[in-house]
Amino acid sequence: MSTNWLQEEAQIALERLLPRITPLFADSNLYPQFLDRARRYFPLAFENLYKVYSGRYDFFYHLEQILLTTAHKFLKRSKALHQLDSLREANPNWFNAPDRVGGVCYVDLFAGDLAKLHKKIPYFKELGLTYIHLMPLYAVPEKNNDGGYAVSNFREVNPKLGTMHDLEILANEMRKNGISLVMDFVFNHTSDEHEWAKRALAGEKRYQDYYYLFPNRSLPDRYEKNLREIFPDQAPGNFTYI
Repeated sequence: MSTNWLQEEAQIALERLLPRITPLFADSNLYPQFLDRARRYFPLAFENLYKVYSGRYDFFYHLEQILLTTAHKFLKRSKALHQLDSLREANPNWFNAPDRVGGVCYVDLFAGDLAKLHKKIPYFKELGLTYIHLMPLYAVPEKNNDGGYAVSNFREVNPKLGTMHDLEILANEMRKNGISLVMDFVFNHTSDEHEWAKRALAGEKRYQDYYYLFPNRSLPDRYEKNLREIFPDQAPGNFTYI
């Protein structure tokens, strides 16, 4: 398939979807900005999604849900974030500026919790950091959580670290100080406590499709012969029996 064909199909799909989006902006003056971005970025999203999911019968439904969700979140975006969006659009290579310096840390190992990390902002500024990348801080099992990567709920902060409100306060304060907050979003990795995993184990086909499931060890054992082990000492192998 050609890129031109995909771009044409993306434009057709967008024109068919926009009538579902327009009414959401009835009481807002933000529609021109949203429409401009949709026309610029939807074709790229469509192309990448099409390459992976076009074989699904419900592909167009998911396109619609993505666009609806994007519109809803766009409308809820704060004035400060809309202003930041405009500044970055005016300078699309902002992240390549020579003064952009990043740091990465685990909240608990570096500061203890989100409230204490908040107090580190002056130190970050002293270091000249302009973005902070926080390693996974979501709700996880007490044990076997793979350093925070085996997530139980992407919509909750680990109670030991704080709350979603604490995270919002931290993000806002960092932004005021010229620091962008970056989150490690690992939606390709869940714990067995996650709703998707529980429903997969309960036999729901839709959620079983989110994981690699095998009737016995024969195929996983063949994979193991060539797969690189990430944590050979703490968690040898790549497949676990549940």
